[in-house]
Amino acid sequence: MNSKMFIQQNLHNIKSTLPQHVTLVAVTKTKSVADIMEAYNAGHRIFGENKIQEMVEKYEVMPKDIEWHMIGHVQTNKIKYMAHFVSLIHGVDSFKLLKEINKQAKKHDRVIDCLLQIKIAEEDSKFGMSSDQASKILQSKEFSELKNVCVTGVMGMATFTENEAQIKNEFSFLKTNFDNLSRLQTPNCKLQTVSMGMSGDYQLAIECGSTMVRIGSSIFGERNYQ
Repeated sequence: MNSKMFIQQNLHNIKSTLPQHVTLVAVTKTKSVADIMEAYNAGHRIFGENKIQEMVEKYEVMPKDIEWHMIGHVQTNKIKYMAHFVSLIHGVDSFKLLKEINKQAKKHDRVIDCLLQIKIAEEDSKFGMSSDQASKILQSKEFSELKNVCVTGVMGMATFTENEAQIKNEFSFLKTNFDNLSRLQTPNCKLQTVSMGMSGDYQLAIECGSTMVRIGSSIFGERNYQ
């Protein structure tokens, strides 16, 4: 099967297994514009990158009806490069970051949707805030003054392990956090998204309440690391 058929078939297969309420973010990191265009031509419009520079380069040459999601760790000094077009930033792990996103969004007269990244994994390498920190931010006066961001949900990354019970516990923990935080709806906090689950565990994530899955290798094949 050529790569064109391979990508379109994979995309079709995955979409046919997803419940109606679950959004698929096709993760395109390290993938060529030609590969991404195969998914685009098959009707897909939501793509996720984990490096801002790579996302900007692709945004500039690709159709403008694409919804770009920043799914990787975000450095404050790079937000300005994507503030004019990014649709959703998944990995917001501090108030400082929210403030900078707000500042850059304001320059473009936009409101940028964000997900708070909650630390659910045991690994030290995973970023994220605690549920208490998230709750304090959302109830703070400082947050209520940010008019150019809207927190629309939470995101989490499970531990990289074969232990399904552990992954399930971590996903369930994120869903519980989401349910608790959902009571805090304010003008710039409208929680509706639970972003969790990747190629290896997205079905389990959906069972645990995910409404958005981030899938790359199951669509495009393994990553092309140089």
